[in-house]
Amino acid sequence: MQFASRIPAALLILLVSLGSLGIAGCATMEGFGEDVQDAGESIERQAEDNSD
Repeated sequence: MQFASRIPAALLILLVSLGSLGIAGCATMEGFGEDVQDAGESIERQAEDNSD
């Protein structure tokens, strides 16, 4: 019975941990999006240079 009583506590800890990571990740998602956009623009420029 001890195992069954630990499942809800472990689930709660997991959910709180994931929620904390999600909140912290929101601040960095804008920067990540900008990095992805810059990488895409760089690939596009290289493709244009190689097509000439």
